[in-house]
Amino acid sequence: MRIGLIADTHGYLGADALAALAGCERLLHAGDVGEGVLAPLAGLAPLTAVRGNNDREGEAAALPEIATVSIAGRTICVVHRLVDAPPAEGWDILVFGHCHRRHADEDGGRMLVNPGAAGRRGFHRERSVAVLDLNEGAASVEFVSLGARAAAR
Repeated sequence: MRIGLIADTHGYLGADALAALAGCERLLHAGDVGEGVLAPLAGLAPLTAVRGNNDREGEAAALPEIATVSIAGRTICVVHRLVDAPPAEGWDILVFGHCHRRHADEDGGRMLVNPGAAGRRGFHRERSVAVLDLNEGAASVEFVSLGARAAAR
């Protein structure tokens, strides 16, 4: 099962991000959503999103701080800031944003994934999303570069 991961859009959702996530069976947004992002994503696949520290008004302000979903036999927790994650015993995969740096790590048999920042606002140089592929007994992450942040106008 292919799950699209996105974070830190800050109200900007480029056509390149939508194209990169097309074909995913589920989408997870790890906060700092901004306005006008949720509906286009929900048009691609079922969407779970959380509120980020900058989501203080508008549609994203009503999102939860933590969301947990069960997909393909795994418990996936979504938060914006890593420090807000619940105890590791409650999840197999943690998806988070906030730091605008993409990475995937394993810690004690659990996976931690940050898809990077897909928006134009922030200190990141390159925009990105990720695709989490859940197969029987294995999980892998592929990062998709969306190009330079400065080029996204």
